[in-house]
Amino acid sequence: MLKTLRNAFKIKDIRNKICFTFIALLIVRLGSQLPVPGINRAYFQQWLGLQTSFGFFDTLTGGSFSQMSIFALNITPYITSSIIMQLLTIAIPKLEEMQKEGEDGRNKIQRYTRYLAVALALVESLAFAIGFGRSGLLDDGLNFASVAIITASFTAGTAFLMWFGEQITERGVGNGISIILLINIVSGMPGDFRRLYEQFVSGASSIINAIIAVIVIIGIVVGMTIFIVLLQEGQRKIPVQHTKKVQGRKMIGGQSSHIPLKVNTAGVIPVIFASSILQFPIVIASFFGVEGSRSGGVGQKVLYLLNQNNWMDFSGLDEFKYSLGLLIYIAMILFFAYFYTTITFNPLEIANNIKKQGGFIPGIRPGKPTSDYLASVLNKIVFIGAIALTFIAVVPIFFSGAFGAYVSFGGTSLIIVVGVVLETLKQIESQMLVRHYKGFLSD
Repeated sequence: MLKTLRNAFKIKDIRNKICFTFIALLIVRLGSQLPVPGINRAYFQQWLGLQTSFGFFDTLTGGSFSQMSIFALNITPYITSSIIMQLLTIAIPKLEEMQKEGEDGRNKIQRYTRYLAVALALVESLAFAIGFGRSGLLDDGLNFASVAIITASFTAGTAFLMWFGEQITERGVGNGISIILLINIVSGMPGDFRRLYEQFVSGASSIINAIIAVIVIIGIVVGMTIFIVLLQEGQRKIPVQHTKKVQGRKMIGGQSSHIPLKVNTAGVIPVIFASSILQFPIVIASFFGVEGSRSGGVGQKVLYLLNQNNWMDFSGLDEFKYSLGLLIYIAMILFFAYFYTTITFNPLEIANNIKKQGGFIPGIRPGKPTSDYLASVLNKIVFIGAIALTFIAVVPIFFSGAFGAYVSFGGTSLIIVVGVVLETLKQIESQMLVRHYKGFLSD
């Protein structure tokens, strides 16, 4: 990685792109500190400290939500919009045809994605503004002017970040939206490490315990990172052999290729889906002043069960039984891993494309047998990937519940960070390769 960056800085064009990206991210972080007028920030942060359902959301926004800045929603509406459009592309034939039209079709879908993101930002902003007003977090109370200002500020912040992300993609190193999400998550890591240091190192009863704590913390972070890299890069290559055919006086074809099936086919989507569904009733209830409780009614107990901050508590049997919510969480991750892979990867379509191109998988007949074979291999790979994804998601929850070691960069955040870093490095390497070939041809 360091070698790639060092070589990239030797090329002027790529160096300028990296510098542009760096300056753009500085602007994003500065914007995350600009407060929205009309919200009592001190009272809001006091109120937020009593909530247990906005931790992951605040991590994705880089602390913008807890600061109540103009970027409070950040790019989360765009992420949601992208997922929805990806699902609709599979469900709606017209969108599927549009996607197959090439660059023009993809640009249209991208435009629809932006429109949907702004609409979602508008709805979310309005819901937050009304919810804050009912919770007494607005300086002037719940009125039209306060709601309009907050809604416009949040929506404009999301729209600006979408545009800024596109500028990073075009004029920077690429993957603009992903890089903004990366810097948001990374910005909270120094504070997390500081809390871990104060809790387990400086607060240790002896030097030996402090050293052990440092070794354990570093070992877990490094081990998880290596495991995620292996998971993200892991794939099963299905060999494909193409038959030779005569075209004019030449014999063409006969080459071999492969179909790469990623182990983590669905990426981080299953964890996001599972977390969002479990947190949704908690967020809605918090706006009405209802909190999860072990001693409350059935509804409050259910909310307490769904809150992952209450899982893996070994202080007593009465506390540990609420870890049943973790089993629901794991089941949902496994379900969405298969569900998302099923709707985004069509073995029958792949098999037909292989057949049309005159190819075949050695030992497998073309057509439906190829489709069945791909589906069988994919199911095994998805299971392995889903188990690995579940392990990554559960490890931070275990340490948080058992030892109180809460950090914002949990398994989901680490997967996003590692994935974006690897993809960005590949983008830089490809730009360096193109630059090398251009230089070679011009000579």
